[in-house]
Amino acid sequence: MGDKYFNRREAQELLPTLAPWLMEARDEKQKIEAFRTEITQVASRIMVLGGTFPPLGDLLKKKSEHDAATEHLSELVDLIQETGVLVKDLDVGLVDFPSLLEGEEIYLCWKLGEERVAYWHGVDEGFAGRKPLDDPPSGGSPQPGHRLQ
Repeated sequence: MGDKYFNRREAQELLPTLAPWLMEARDEKQKIEAFRTEITQVASRIMVLGGTFPPLGDLLKKKSEHDAATEHLSELVDLIQETGVLVKDLDVGLVDFPSLLEGEEIYLCWKLGEERVAYWHGVDEGFAGRKPLDDPPSGGSPQPGHRLQ
């Protein structure tokens, strides 16, 4: 894991900074995907029509826009990761905050649209293994809401 561990309060306090960056990163990723789709469609048309000349000016403009969006996305992801937060899925705005639970490394898990940091999972579990922070322990599972360091 990283060098920084977050407790729930620290993770929560970072959300107002992270949310706009994640929304912007998600938008940039969608632009990049749209550019790629458009370029693939142009390439397919060229092949189907037997090598016609593509609209070179339009393609160069799209490539320039694609490259700018790619660079901006990379900068946004770097900004997020410099905080110590791990970007997991830009499409849903999913991030993990490295944390400790009784000496064990875990992730506090949050995604865009959630009001607060309310879930955690083990480092090998991922999103599907999310557990509520505030649930009482059952079957011997830890209660991270009270023992997070």
